[in-house]
Amino acid sequence: MLRSMYSGISGMKNFQTKLDVIGNNVANVNTAGFKKGRVLFKDMISQQVGSANAPTNQNGVNLGGINAKQIGLGSQIQSIDTLHTEGSTQSTGRTLDLSIAGNGYFRVQSGNGEEFYTRAGSFYVDASGTLVNGDGYKVLNTNNQAITIGTNAENIAIDTSGRINVKVNGNWNVVATLGLTRFSNPEGLEKAGGSLFQTSANSGTPLNGTPGAEGYGEVMSGTLEMSNVDLSEEFTDMIVAQRGFQANTKVITTSDEVLQELLNLKR
Repeated sequence: MLRSMYSGISGMKNFQTKLDVIGNNVANVNTAGFKKGRVLFKDMISQQVGSANAPTNQNGVNLGGINAKQIGLGSQIQSIDTLHTEGSTQSTGRTLDLSIAGNGYFRVQSGNGEEFYTRAGSFYVDASGTLVNGDGYKVLNTNNQAITIGTNAENIAIDTSGRINVKVNGNWNVVATLGLTRFSNPEGLEKAGGSLFQTSANSGTPLNGTPGAEGYGEVMSGTLEMSNVDLSEEFTDMIVAQRGFQANTKVITTSDEVLQELLNLKR
């Protein structure tokens, strides 16, 4: 009886975690560059109450084999994945809004020199003429250096190869080329907040390259990559998780009722 209770508790905890992930996905449905999460379950170890026996011959009588008898002890979380599928592209008409048509990531650097990766390409030119993201992190070029646009730029244009063209005194000049990075296992990246990712022990070594190179993708100016969250999928998963949670609570209440009946036998 206690086994069923603890199995129900494990199921409730797991579905609560699933609802937490779904809630975060829904909250970020309009967050540029956001990558949704997914929870997968697996069963716990099973208690062996009877061993398996192979077919035998006893005194000329053939006896068939017997399967093992096992009782499961609940479920546990197998993984909480981050799905790096490409989100939809939204046109903004703003030159410094950039998206990547491919598998690359923009590189940005914090004030203490720490490097992060992102698909959210909403960039700005700060007061010193440096290209930064919304948190003030510097956008890096192909040489891993901060990109300087300058404070007297009249116009800015960015082509699909990531070259940043600036018009100064009537003349166009290429001031930098955006650097992109890809990974052998992008789903191994860890979320760092602010639509930023950082490397982990399982993401693989950052492979730096240029827009347009194979495996990196082209840069699309005037567009932003939106979240890859599909509300219809999330709401369906939410219903399934809610029903799963309710079913596990029913296992606990039913087990409690049976225990109560056993206690009543003594009366």
